[in-house]
Amino acid sequence: MFDLTHIHPMIVHFPIALLFVGFMSDLIGLVTKKEFFNNAGFYLLILGTLGVIAAFLSGEAAGDGVMEAGALGQALEMHEAAAELSLWLMVGTALVRIGAVLLKKYKGAVKAVALLLFLVGVLSIARTGYYGGELVFKHAAGVQIDLGIDFGSLGGEDVD
Repeated sequence: MFDLTHIHPMIVHFPIALLFVGFMSDLIGLVTKKEFFNNAGFYLLILGTLGVIAAFLSGEAAGDGVMEAGALGQALEMHEAAAELSLWLMVGTALVRIGAVLLKKYKGAVKAVALLLFLVGVLSIARTGYYGGELVFKHAAGVQIDLGIDFGSLGGEDVD
C-alpha cells in the first residue's frame, strides 16, 4: 500500500531545481540584458514557489505524529524551522516579483531588491535541503530496512 509520507521526498526536488535554475536565469538576464532569461526566471520563481508550498505541506503531513527525542528530534526541528523560513521567503519573493512585473516596475532598485530576495530564498532552500539530507543520511529518518530474511524459516522457535 502507498504510504502518504512518501510524497514529501518525491516533491522536494522540484522546487530546489526550479528555484536554482530560475535564479541562475535571472543572473544571466541581468548580465546579458535578454528579456527571455528574465521571463524564464520569473516563471521558474512562481513554479518553484508553488513547489515549496507543496513540499512544505507534504512535509507537515509526513511529520504529523512524529515525536522524536535526542539528535533526531533536534535535526527534525532544525529542518522544520528552515523549511518554514524558506516558505515565507519564497512566497514573499514571488509576491514582490509578481507585483513589480504587474506594475511594470521590475527595473533598477526594485530589480536589485527582488534579485537579492531571490538569492536569500535560494540559499534558505539549500539550507533546508541540507538539513533534510541529514535527516535521511545521518539519522536514517524514514528509512525502512528489509534484509529479506524470513526468520520463521531459520528453524527453532517462532519469531513474531
